[in-house]
Amino acid sequence: MSFGVSNTCTGDTSAVGKYPQGASPYGLLDMAGNVWEWVTDWLGPNYLVEPHENPLGPATGELRVIRGGFYFDDAKYVRAAMRTGHDPNDATDYIGFRCAR
Repeated sequence: MSFGVSNTCTGDTSAVGKYPQGASPYGLLDMAGNVWEWVTDWLGPNYLVEPHENPLGPATGELRVIRGGFYFDDAKYVRAAMRTGHDPNDATDYIGFRCAR
């Protein structure tokens, strides 16, 4: 997982792929530490205690799930598995999006 932005204390976001040495064993880059990333799931009341592998959350809700932490977070939040909820109507410069296939 790429923790480059958090570790180097750049104080800003970094270009995609800037830290190839941070690739996961699967070759994934930039999964944590740049900006929080929107995912499709709604945050349900039990989302944080549901199974850790692909929790789907409810069909609707008030908060969408964001993952990965951002460059100004404490280190405990800067990891690919970190997840929390955020109002999808609240535009901010520290949340981007995650593309998955």
